[in-house]
Parts: sequence; C-alpha cells; structure tokens
Amino acid sequence: MEFFRIRRDIPFMKNALVLNAISFLTFIAAVFFLTTRGLNLSVEFTGGTVMEVAYEQPADLEAVRKVIESLGYMEVPVQNFGTSRDVLLRLPAQAGQSSGQQSDAVLAALKAQNPAVELRRTEFVGPQVGQELFTSGLMALGLVIVGIMIYLAFRFEWKYAVSAIVANLHDVVIILGFFAFFQWEFSLAVLAATLAVLGYSVNESVVIFDRIRETFRRQRKMNTQQVIDHAITSTISRTIITHGSTQAMVLSMLVFGGPTLFYFSLALTIGICFGIYSSVFVGAAMAMWLGIKREDLIKTSSKTEGDPDDPNAGAVV
Repeated sequence: MEFFRIRRDIPFMKNALVLNAISFLTFIAAVFFLTTRGLNLSVEFTGGTVMEVAYEQPADLEAVRKVIESLGYMEVPVQNFGTSRDVLLRLPAQAGQSSGQQSDAVLAALKAQNPAVELRRTEFVGPQVGQELFTSGLMALGLVIVGIMIYLAFRFEWKYAVSAIVANLHDVVIILGFFAFFQWEFSLAVLAATLAVLGYSVNESVVIFDRIRETFRRQRKMNTQQVIDHAITSTISRTIITHGSTQAMVLSMLVFGGPTLFYFSLALTIGICFGIYSSVFVGAAMAMWLGIKREDLIKTSSKTEGDPDDPNAGAVV
C-alpha cells in the first residue's frame, strides 16, 4: 500500500559520505560516554530489595512513589504487579542498611500513609544474581547479532550482512550512549527494548536490500548508486506508513504509560528514529562502499547476457 509515489529518485547516496561522517562522530561520542560514565544499572543488575505490597483498593502509584522518594530513594520502579491492588517495589542497596531494615522502613512509611497496606513478600537480589542477568543480557544481544548476520548472509550476500549489522550496532550503541550521557536507569525493560530495536532495524534493512535486488534485476542500465537511490525512494511511502504508526504507539506509551514504561518507550523512540536513518544512510551506503553489484545477487546466463536491451537478461530466479 502506498499513500504517494515519488516520480523522481532522490539522490540519497550523493550525501552519504557527509551523513556517515556525522554518524561516525555520534557513534564515537556514544562510546566515549559509555566508557567514561557507564550505564546507570537498575536493581536487577546491581542487587537490592524487591518488595510486593497489597492494598484493599486500587493503589495510587503516584502517592506510593512520593512516599518512597521521601525516604531518599529516587527513581525507584513502582508498578502494579498482577492486579491494580498489588504494587511491586525495587529498592537499590544502601550502605549501612540490610535488606530487612530497608523493607521495614518502607513498610512503616507506607502504613503511615495507608494503614491497610499489607506486605506480601520481600526478597533480596544479590549482586551475583544481577551480574548473571547482565551477562545473560549481553549474551542474548550477541546471539541476536550473530543470528541476523547469518540470516542476511544466506538471504543476500556477505556484503549485505556486514552492512546491516554495522547499521544495527550503530542503533544499539546510540541508544546506550543516550542512557549513559543522561544517566537514565538501564533496566531489563530497556534491554528488551534494545533487542526489539535490533529486530526492527534489520526489518527495514531487509526491505531496502530486497528492493535493491529487485531493481538490479529490472534496471540493467542503472549503476549501483542509482539502483540504491531508486530502491530507497520507492520504499519511502512504506517507511512512512510503518514507522509512523509504530512511533505513534510508542509515543503514546511514552506520554501516557507513566514511569513504569517511560524508559522502555524512550529507548524504542530513540531506536526507531535512528533505525530509519541508519538503514538508509549507514547500511545502504556501507553496502555501496563494499562494492555490491548485480553479479552478487543475480547469476548471468550465457544465452542472454549479450543482449543489453533485455530487461530480464541475466536474471535467474
């Protein structure tokens, strides 16, 4: 489905060098902040106390959050768990306080606000468990990257696989760079959003690479740069529809989802915006510089390769 069609190809690759230089500088800045500031890891990774409390009526999460902040805990995840009456709290470890002392102090403050509150469970998440979660998350990220490269290498050609993974890693590092620079809390939900962005970005790259392959088959008189420009231009309508509808949903979570979904949707917002950019200006440009050509995707036939006017010459499906 297309809302509109652009008749003249936009010369995207004409400015690829300048735009990729900007991307490179942004990438280096993200790596710098990750190295110097690091990520503000949540209690799932660093260890702390997890509490579950229950109310007789649906809980006012904002009121609960203010009570927690009055105790000196800033940006503590406060969310419903199971039902609207159950609330889950994740408290970071504090020096000089045991897990039991933390939970007792929080429960006393909550009871002062609402005597009907009841403690359902409390447990301590040790740093060892947090380290295992962090290691498992990095392993999942690595496996996703390897899987994407294998898939693209089989579906297209190794040059496309390298191009796509460079573009996708660009998106991931940019997201992590934002979280490192602003010291936003990096939780398991943000890690899940980062993995989702990887899949989302590779989908955009596959669409563009598919159109490049199709254009190589149909337009034999175009050079590689013209083929890429035509492929990207012809997918703009699809990109606007897909990314626009997805971004509208993510922005609704960002605005109306509350603190629980804020950083999750923020990571998705950053990833989607940079995913569009990287698929066009990083992935496609990288493929062009690696020297993609018609012969990489289409086997030539000795019977037809001598006829340059045959639009189907050399194409074997």
